[in-house]
Amino acid sequence: MKPSIKSITTATLALLLSYSATPAVALTQKIHYPLTLAKSQPLTDTLIVPGERVGPVTRNTTRQDLVKLFGASRLVDKTISGAEGIGSFAATQINLNQGRALLVVWTDKTRTKPSDVRNLGSAWKTREGIGVGTSLSELRQKLGNFKLFGLGWDYGGTILLDSSRLSRYQGKLILRVNAAANAAEKYPNDYTAVSGDRTFYASNPHWQPLGIKLAEIIVVLNPSQ
Repeated sequence: MKPSIKSITTATLALLLSYSATPAVALTQKIHYPLTLAKSQPLTDTLIVPGERVGPVTRNTTRQDLVKLFGASRLVDKTISGAEGIGSFAATQINLNQGRALLVVWTDKTRTKPSDVRNLGSAWKTREGIGVGTSLSELRQKLGNFKLFGLGWDYGGTILLDSSRLSRYQGKLILRVNAAANAAEKYPNDYTAVSGDRTFYASNPHWQPLGIKLAEIIVVLNPSQ
């Protein structure tokens, strides 16, 4: 039986539909913010707490807070496009080195309430040790034999957290895996076998040669109603 996209809970699907997975583009309009002279502090907290915070970025963080936390020179205001190019959403890129970069997506253009945090570098981890670059075998150890969507489409590689040991993060965290860059060419039969709008168990043997790793983390802070 072919499961439909309705297999994702309403909250998760709404978030996935709201924004595209394509890189953010620069904001064209000029935005003026009051000058803040406070010096930013070195970032040492790289913990992800789904639904609550990403390091010092919390549900209540504003753009002015980001200036105080990281320094104005590290911030770049952008927009990201909605699914299929429909709509646009305010975002602020925080450029940090050593795998600590992140993108804050705001609920509106005032940039006073974060919707979610994404485009996380590899330094960011959950308490379970899950971060960008975590292998499929490691994910299975931490999540159990979870289900995920097939590759090669808009929601490809999305893990269904309600089928995992981390079901408590449903609606608070989105995890998406991807194959190695040359996997489709090198292992076409295996790649095709786990592609498309279908769900598969992580134990499916066709995943094994594809070099599957966690490619995207979205931490939901203020879900849309």
